[in-house]
Amino acid sequence: MNLATGAMGSLLPKLLELLKEEYKLKKKVREGVESLEKEMKSMYTALRKVGEVPRDQLDEQVKLWADEVRELSFNMEDVVDKFLVRVDDGSEPAANSNKIKRLTKKMAGLFIKGKTHHEIANAIKDINKQVQEVASRRVRYNVDNLVAMPAAVAPIDPRLRALYTEVTELVGIAGKRDQELMKLLSEGDNESKKKLKTVSVVGFGGLGKTTLVKTVYDKIKGEFDCRAFVSVGRNASAKKILMDILLALDMYESHFTILGETQLIDKLRERLENKRYLIVIDDIWDEKLWTIINWAFSKNNNFGSRLITTTRIVNVSKFCCSSTNDSVYQMEPLSDDDSKRLFYKRIFSQESGCPRELEEVSTCILKKCGGVPLAIITIASLLASDQHPKPEDEWHVLLESIGRGLTKDHGVEEMMRILSISYYDLPSYLRTCLLYLSMFPEDREIMKDQLIWMWIAESFVQCEKAKTSLFEIGETYFNELVNRSLIQPVYNYRGFVYACRVHDSVLDLICSLSREENFVTILNGTDDGISSQRNVRKLSLQNTIKEHQTMPLISKSILQVRSIATFKSAIGLLPPLSSFVVLRVLDLTGCNVGDHSHLNLQDLGTLFHLRYLGLADIGISEVPEVGKLQFLQVLDLSGNYDIRELPSSVTRLRRLMCLLTEPLWNLPDGLGKLTSMEVLGEICGDSLCTVKALGNMKALRKLQIKFNDLSMELEEAFVESLEELSNIQSLEIDASGASMDLLGERWVPPRSLREFIADRHGIFSMLPAWIRRNPAHLSQLHELHIWVEEVRQKDLGFLGKLSALHSLTLRTTRQRQLFFGADGFRCLTTIVLVCRSPGRIVFRPGALPRAETVKFEISLRVAKEEAASSGGDWLDLGMEYLVSLRKVHVRFYTSGVMVGEVKQARASLENTLHAHPNRPVFGVFFIPDIV
Repeated sequence: MNLATGAMGSLLPKLLELLKEEYKLKKKVREGVESLEKEMKSMYTALRKVGEVPRDQLDEQVKLWADEVRELSFNMEDVVDKFLVRVDDGSEPAANSNKIKRLTKKMAGLFIKGKTHHEIANAIKDINKQVQEVASRRVRYNVDNLVAMPAAVAPIDPRLRALYTEVTELVGIAGKRDQELMKLLSEGDNESKKKLKTVSVVGFGGLGKTTLVKTVYDKIKGEFDCRAFVSVGRNASAKKILMDILLALDMYESHFTILGETQLIDKLRERLENKRYLIVIDDIWDEKLWTIINWAFSKNNNFGSRLITTTRIVNVSKFCCSSTNDSVYQMEPLSDDDSKRLFYKRIFSQESGCPRELEEVSTCILKKCGGVPLAIITIASLLASDQHPKPEDEWHVLLESIGRGLTKDHGVEEMMRILSISYYDLPSYLRTCLLYLSMFPEDREIMKDQLIWMWIAESFVQCEKAKTSLFEIGETYFNELVNRSLIQPVYNYRGFVYACRVHDSVLDLICSLSREENFVTILNGTDDGISSQRNVRKLSLQNTIKEHQTMPLISKSILQVRSIATFKSAIGLLPPLSSFVVLRVLDLTGCNVGDHSHLNLQDLGTLFHLRYLGLADIGISEVPEVGKLQFLQVLDLSGNYDIRELPSSVTRLRRLMCLLTEPLWNLPDGLGKLTSMEVLGEICGDSLCTVKALGNMKALRKLQIKFNDLSMELEEAFVESLEELSNIQSLEIDASGASMDLLGERWVPPRSLREFIADRHGIFSMLPAWIRRNPAHLSQLHELHIWVEEVRQKDLGFLGKLSALHSLTLRTTRQRQLFFGADGFRCLTTIVLVCRSPGRIVFRPGALPRAETVKFEISLRVAKEEAASSGGDWLDLGMEYLVSLRKVHVRFYTSGVMVGEVKQARASLENTLHAHPNRPVFGVFFIPDIV
């Protein structure tokens, strides 16, 4: 499915299928299908051309024509799919050739029957009439004269993480801005410093207000008893914000949901009484909303508490700072030098690497970006490429397309224009994926895997190579949107992207485009409801600010909904599930369905078109009947800890590619029938039948499994199954403290292995043989978490040869002194060393050149003894040689050493880190005894 072409891409193959001899269609019906297929194929080409032209540059009649054809394609596909559902028994995946033969025979049997044959004949006749009318308008509107431009997809640009760090530095870190803001927070005489003070940061979208405030917040939060950072957004309610603050202060309780605003304010005032607190209210839009929130903060607080707000609206900023002790901080654009630095860093390998012939045009482009970081990054992303910047003529074309530039009067409008240029520069399939993000509320952290699976269920992701999975192709789509700075990556502590956010300005753009294209219908309490004049295909029920808003009326437009994403506070707006007869995607994640009697989860069993069903963390104790959902590809049941077993009917879901559960559940026999499975977890592996079934899942890429009692028989069966999984990329094992030596010696991982995580409760007596014997074989392994009885110096040599390793967590029972030298670990960015009996650790010159996060433990007594026997200063860890260091976490075990030596160890490490040019954030902890 594609925004520009509607359902045409998936419809055309289905029309061709109907023309096969097996269906034995009557002559007139066959001729009707042939006519439809030819005309729709031609219209498909025309729609793709229309989709390449910005919507505001299209003639109104062409817009109407394109909208009509797209709606027609949806209606046609619904008709065809209803027949497919009638005959499909789900015995094998659709891709299987034998399955298709049996399917076509069944359909032939249906079509010869009077009623079914009559229905499809009438449907095709009616649609043909509509198609001919639309085709005649196509000629009149001269649609075929529009031209399209191709684009390409790339993996995530490795420079981007450094780029986002650079953006942060430019808007605050180690610069005058954070110093100015901190000065406003601390200035005044001794008396005024004790009073509650509010500082409001104001500026239009894209200037970096949130980044600056978060930087300052992280720097000073340790000086306060209580602190909270809460994002508000355009449609937030006072009650939600108050509960978010309580949650951030670790005092949220489930019964708070039934409390009113006054009661929540009382709870908050009680919590903050006689405390020095720091509260950030980010992205506030409404003066009335601030009035309510502000009641929670007593003006009689004389402990030096601070409130910080951010807003795009000057009047709101002034309103937040009504006291003489308060201050407004006006956010200004970047200077010319900083703008140039950011721009060049994104495009060229070095900040000063701009060729002379591009200097003039780049200066003109930067002038039009007006010092706005978001605009600069967006434009730079258009001009960047894998090896070299784009040709000079493309720079000039882009310059001419930007328009007047960002000025004080037209800043927001020009920002939208810049962003729309980036949008139309995308290939059509990426535009569709980007607009789909309007399904999620603002300030939402959108899980990467969830988003990609939803794209797949929507048929946005198309597979062109037989051996490439749809999910991997979806990952390239995600990465390209990151590369183009249209979504912001969210990294976990190990440095890997697990989610994304959408900048408010980008979200404004895609919501506007979604509205115009009738792509997503959003109900968030600011609308009057669903228009009966337009069909609703994708429905997003978001946070509502109306206290008594009721569900939309069930109309014809609702009956044609294909996708629904419902968020917690809006679940009451969802009509009965049985209303959605052609629903393909349903996400109820985090919604308490049990509180709404009109929502009967047993109705899910009748939604035969479902591809994606998200029921994570909805508080259910049993799995609804889903065995008849033969098209289902994703079933997410994670977070429902009261469920005790998975029903046997799940094994009939032969197209299921992703099943997410909890390890406490009993699994049915027959899991081996799920041969399309790619992602499975976290499952309980205590059943021999379950473990053996894994070997039949040849497509499995990611497996999470927990063994409560890993016997030798189970481990042998598990290894045999793993040997069948040639596509496995991620393996996470929890063996509850059992030995996994058989796995370490007998298993030979495939080259595809990227993640191996077994550091929680599974122990190897020595480093696994598949690492020791041939580290070069594991050329894609980028994350390794493992528990080994004892780590020796030579083990570091083996691990250092894992050429793609980015994150290493090494748990050991015993560890003597280890030296990290210049050999190996060239890509490692995060290293965590945990030991029950830790020895000395020393980093030598050239060690871990890319390591940003380092966590380890040392017994000071053992370190002294080892240094004495081998020579060297026991306090010298060599941290100064870690040139990329940004975060350090060290635990010193102090048993057996003097108090003075403990102080000496702390001072030595802290002095080294303070002197480090990167000024890393660090935590040093002392533990009296080794546990």
